[in-house]
Amino acid sequence: MQMKTPKTLIFFTPKASSGNGAVFVDVGISAGFPSPADDFREARISLDDELIQNKDATFFAKVKGQSMIDAGLDDNDLLVIDRSLAPVNNKIAVCFLDGEFTVKRLRVEKNQVWLQPENPNYPIINITEDNDFMIWGIVTSVIKKV
Repeated sequence: MQMKTPKTLIFFTPKASSGNGAVFVDVGISAGFPSPADDFREARISLDDELIQNKDATFFAKVKGQSMIDAGLDDNDLLVIDRSLAPVNNKIAVCFLDGEFTVKRLRVEKNQVWLQPENPNYPIINITEDNDFMIWGIVTSVIKKV
């Protein structure tokens, strides 16, 4: 992966897959009672194929901070960001705001735009003409380590 390093997010571009993907066990893993694994099917799966719709417009970035924890975005999670998607109300977006990147939920009403954190300890940001602001891309997936 190629790496770009702005102040608050570290961006990565996807590179071409070198292989057939990881092994995918198609049994449906139970989160309740165990299920018998006698007759599972094994196939190959590519996370690129599953998570990336527009390869030329897709980037990855790591979350830094706690402002989106109630949306399930934790510090060091890896975001999949598609720059070709239209920004609409209620989507989670990576934005460039006054010289820094941030990830927030978009709130759009009439001619007003707000960046809504998903943590009550952070303020809602009202975007005005005084801000240097650009919606950089829409978050389509989050990859977590457990």
